[in-house]
Parts: sequence; structure tokens; C-alpha cells
Amino acid sequence: MNRATPKKYITASLLLVIAGGALFLLTAAGSKSTKQFLNLDGKRPPGFSQIVTTPPGKTIYISGMGGTAPDGTMPKDFATQVDNTFKKIGQALKMAGADFKDIVKINYFVTDIKNLQPLRDIRAKYLNMQSPPAATLVQAGLAGDLQVEIECVAVVPE
Repeated sequence: MNRATPKKYITASLLLVIAGGALFLLTAAGSKSTKQFLNLDGKRPPGFSQIVTTPPGKTIYISGMGGTAPDGTMPKDFATQVDNTFKKIGQALKMAGADFKDIVKINYFVTDIKNLQPLRDIRAKYLNMQSPPAATLVQAGLAGDLQVEIECVAVVPE
């Protein structure tokens, strides 16, 4: 029986480690995958995804934003508050080096669930509704005349 010398084992092991490392690097370099928006039943629910996976990157957390106007006044109209809120979120994302397409999770807090359709109509102007982020909608008591507050998480690949 021909036994390999320890030197041969070391050389073979070293070659396997190098080959494995090269394969890992090629896979990692080629897998700058994009975000995946998934749902348990394979169908897309109206307006949100149940699961979002992201590649490694910079995570950005945008705390709750309300619908005040640029001059600090509070519009009485729900739709105006929602539009103002999305504009503020856009500014915050830009400051962090991101865009609306980078949002992977978004939470909506509204004072009246009856305002869901206007909220959906306005958010469609800002978010990618073909691959919508994971979302939560909560009816809540908000401060003062605030009718909507929105917070989100975005991921930007590095």
C-alpha cells in the first residue's frame, strides 16, 4: 500500500484551501445580489411584502416622521400630511446616501384606518409597488393634529 507523505498531504490541503477561498471570493463577488421581496404563499399581497432579504450593506433607520409642512405648520388634510411625510423621508434618505428604492421595511401609524386608501395612493408615487417593502399599519393616537407618522428602514449595498 502506497502511503502519501505528510508533505503531500500538506500540499494537497493547501491547494484545497486556496481553491475553496478562490471559489468563495468569486461567489461573493458575483453575488452582489439585490434585495428579495418574498411572501409565504408566493403571491404578492396588496401593497406590502411579508419577507425582505438584503445583501450586506449600510442599514439606515429613519425614525417616525409626521406631516408638518416645510414652514412647520400642520395641514388639516390627511393627504397633504402623507405627501409632506414622504417628502421628508426622501430628504432623510438622501442625506444618508439612499433613495426610496432602498427601503426594505416601513411602518405606518394613522389615527383613522379609513384613511388607508389615500395613504396607499400617495405612497405609490414614492415607493416601488412592484417590489414593495415589508410593512406594518397601526391605528394609533398621535400627538396634536398629526394624522400620520411613518418610519422606515433602508439598506444600501456597500
